[in-house]
Amino acid sequence: MNYNLLKGKRGIIFGALNEQSIAWKVAEKAVEEGATITLSNTPIAVRMGEVSALSEKLNCEVIPADATSVEDLENVFKRSMEILGGKVDFVLHSIGMSPNVRKKRTYDDLDYEMLDKTLDISAVSFHKMIQVAKKMDAVEEYGSILALSYVAAQRTFFGYNDMADAKALLESIARSFGYIYGREHNVRVNTISQSPTMTTAGAGVKGMDKLFDFADRMSPLGNASADECADYCIMMFSDLTRKVTMQNLYHDGGFSSVGMSLRAMTTYEKGIDDEYKDEKGQIIYG
Repeated sequence: MNYNLLKGKRGIIFGALNEQSIAWKVAEKAVEEGATITLSNTPIAVRMGEVSALSEKLNCEVIPADATSVEDLENVFKRSMEILGGKVDFVLHSIGMSPNVRKKRTYDDLDYEMLDKTLDISAVSFHKMIQVAKKMDAVEEYGSILALSYVAAQRTFFGYNDMADAKALLESIARSFGYIYGREHNVRVNTISQSPTMTTAGAGVKGMDKLFDFADRMSPLGNASADECADYCIMMFSDLTRKVTMQNLYHDGGFSSVGMSLRAMTTYEKGIDDEYKDEKGQIIYG
């Protein structure tokens, strides 16, 4: 159902890759709610992914950019204001990647050059994005900037690895920059801590299928889907949340507040599968 929550608003969506992406769902719902938008992703993602199909469907332009490059980000905001006809009202940062996770490096055996890339891509890019927007005065007063996070910023989850460090930094940036941007320009900055979601990036986390099932059993409302997360993002972009800022907002069906649910307890099994042991039979904790 269309509520026209974003009627007349302009926005930039970073990170839409394919139909499984939360950013993809947010882009669709933003346009449904009356917004005009631009899309941005890395040049290789634009070439190899399905973003062009989304841009055609939504009649919006794709601006290729490396979100770790200040110069590229400046171009995204400049071109977006030209295309959309003014400052933007909302921005979504849906960007995250860990080379250590991809290379199956455990947390106690990280490659530090890869860790630098994880932090730059998944968190520092958020700071760069906001800093560029502020210096260019690219966001309207009471505009909304959002990034997607995960509860691993507060708790330890097997297999989430250095992405947990990146999410903790991401949330800290939202608080620190949210104070400055809010005080000076009334722009709000928040993060949404989403349920484990079967996106292309999420599928790269070891044991994601088991984590997804565990979270679903733990959460009284079950896992929140990508579509439901998109609905929450739309609300955060709208004027209904004009005084919400510097928050990490859990959107996880209640998972973050539950210690042990009945459903999880009754399906718990003792022992550790062989897939979590090395060739010597030792348990891999990382």
